[in-house]
Amino acid sequence: MKQLNRNTATAKTYTEKVIQFGEGNFLRAFADWIIWRTNQRTDFNASVVVVQPRAGGKVAMLNAQDGLYHLNLQGLDGGKTVDAIDLIDVVSRGIDPYKDFDAYLKLAEQPEMRFIISNTTEAGIAFDPACKFTDKPALSYPGKLVQLLYHRFEFFKGDVSKGFIILPCELIFHNGRHLTECINQYIDHWNLGNGFKTWFETACAVYSTLVDRIVPGYPKDNADAIKERIGFDDNQLVVGEVFHLWVIEAPESLSREFPADKAGLNVRFVPSEAPYHERKVTLLNGPHTVLSPVGYLSGLNTVRECCTDELIGQFVDRVMFSELLPTLNLPEDELRQFALAVKDRFNNPFVKHYVTSIMLNSFPKFKTRDLPGLKTYLERKGELPKCIVLGLAAICTYYKGGRRGNDEIVPNDAPEILDLLKTLWATGSCAEVAKGVLAAKDLIWGEDLNSIPGLTNLLTNYLEQIQKSGMRETVKSVL
Repeated sequence: MKQLNRNTATAKTYTEKVIQFGEGNFLRAFADWIIWRTNQRTDFNASVVVVQPRAGGKVAMLNAQDGLYHLNLQGLDGGKTVDAIDLIDVVSRGIDPYKDFDAYLKLAEQPEMRFIISNTTEAGIAFDPACKFTDKPALSYPGKLVQLLYHRFEFFKGDVSKGFIILPCELIFHNGRHLTECINQYIDHWNLGNGFKTWFETACAVYSTLVDRIVPGYPKDNADAIKERIGFDDNQLVVGEVFHLWVIEAPESLSREFPADKAGLNVRFVPSEAPYHERKVTLLNGPHTVLSPVGYLSGLNTVRECCTDELIGQFVDRVMFSELLPTLNLPEDELRQFALAVKDRFNNPFVKHYVTSIMLNSFPKFKTRDLPGLKTYLERKGELPKCIVLGLAAICTYYKGGRRGNDEIVPNDAPEILDLLKTLWATGSCAEVAKGVLAAKDLIWGEDLNSIPGLTNLLTNYLEQIQKSGMRETVKSVL
């Protein structure tokens, strides 16, 4: 079996036009695939330079394959079964700014660079006042971005034709506006001057976007079979569903520079992403966030197992159709049809979407995906949505660590959040865990959730039930 690189595989070379913060599975299976397909069907002719946003990332593994990897798209498309594997050749190289900061800044000196794409999770778009302009690099993503933008501003002497089109893919409503706020905070915090601020405001455009594709990631259960099928030892294999949607809140004129919609792709340039965002985040990502810890602690490993399990499947339906759907304002029939389509996507027989991959940064995800529905449900129904609260209890329990059978439970979140949960569980009191988690105003929620009527007691109750009887028995009692 051949090693995968540009000497062993037939791959095209394009002009470097895109800087991408994030080397993870999602961007490679979504944004990079869209760029690849757009290259095939239009004259876009763009390649991507991947920047590793965090220390200890994986650009070295990507560079070992000269940026090449295979994407396996599986699912149903118009009633027809799709099981396609394509070689994605748009990544030209990867840069680790923690090891080569100069190479990172030199990206700003390339005149053809035009687009910046990112997916640094919900926690990634945040202002950290501890970051310094002289850091190499700044730890936060917005800090790194400002360092790059300022270098471009200086190198091209404020040329307004050298601005960037910035497309954040983090799952935050109005992610473009949040990123813009962070950029301006750093400009002021670092005293970078009105000239640079004016250049950023006039030469650059930051557009809010909504992304949608389920990407299970590396196919660890059948990677060997896929490698035999493609004839390459590809260690960057990624699996995704056929469905995709990229909503970009931008003028339609943007498609002249980024003609993805002309390539037969589900990419939309719209006046407002709000209706698409609320529907998708609530009815797809909301259930994902709570079914994952509930399912995992019930002995299940994939999203499909959760949906087809007689007990946990009822939990998923209750969350989606009874607790989250009534919190939305679109026509009920339209919402129900979308929810049914989501269930079909969850049940995709080809895709093994491991719930542990969804549980990265679970608390920030719950804040953006489920907390708004919890509040609206309470407001409209006069009671708390029990299954959503149980999902929060499951997250808290998962973050306790320990073991599930022979498997060690290893939560993955900001160190401060992990330390908080470790400290709270060390008290031995579920009440203290509930109060402490809900009180994490500055660390997680931006408010003290103990002020929500009945939430502290209900969360404590569910935590105690899980500790005493286990997750499945607790789910039974709640249903």
